[in-house]
Amino acid sequence: MKYLIAGLGNIGDEYANTRHNVGFQVVDAFARLSGISFLTGRYASTCKVKVKNHQLLLIKPSTYMNLSGKAIRYWLEKENIPVENMLVVVDDIALPPGQIRIKLKGGDGGHNGLYSIIETLQTQEFARLRFGIGKDFPKGYQSDYVLGPWTPEESEMLAPRMLEAVDAIKSFVMDGPELAMTNYNK
Repeated sequence: MKYLIAGLGNIGDEYANTRHNVGFQVVDAFARLSGISFLTGRYASTCKVKVKNHQLLLIKPSTYMNLSGKAIRYWLEKENIPVENMLVVVDDIALPPGQIRIKLKGGDGGHNGLYSIIETLQTQEFARLRFGIGKDFPKGYQSDYVLGPWTPEESEMLAPRMLEAVDAIKSFVMDGPELAMTNYNK
């Protein structure tokens, strides 16, 4: 069975260690733990990982966050993967830093990457792994916060939380969405 795991983020060194790029960071951790590297492809960097009898295509869209839907649609169609076998890894200010939640559908919550996916695929019925980045910013400074780098304290907590997110992705694929939600939405 094939799955698309899409980590959302922005390409470029200026975004590399920012909160908004946590989707990229999670799929990078997955690839690193699997001993593989991303290759540049059309609309995204990609790599394939096998987990038991499941084929996972990990992607990092190169279309920038606001056009993530274009890359996702292309790879879903190219690899003939149904939307129900897709998991989008995305940053979420509504969750404390490092907390993860799997959600099977929903709106964009003001997130431009999710908005692009919903508009492009014409559905809100797709799974997402929300990775908390917190909301420790003054009113009017949300953009600076999400596009800002992780603090040293946040960076320390990231490594174990990334491992948990990778385990949650594996659970989503191997155990199914409901069991993954039961195990990781604490």
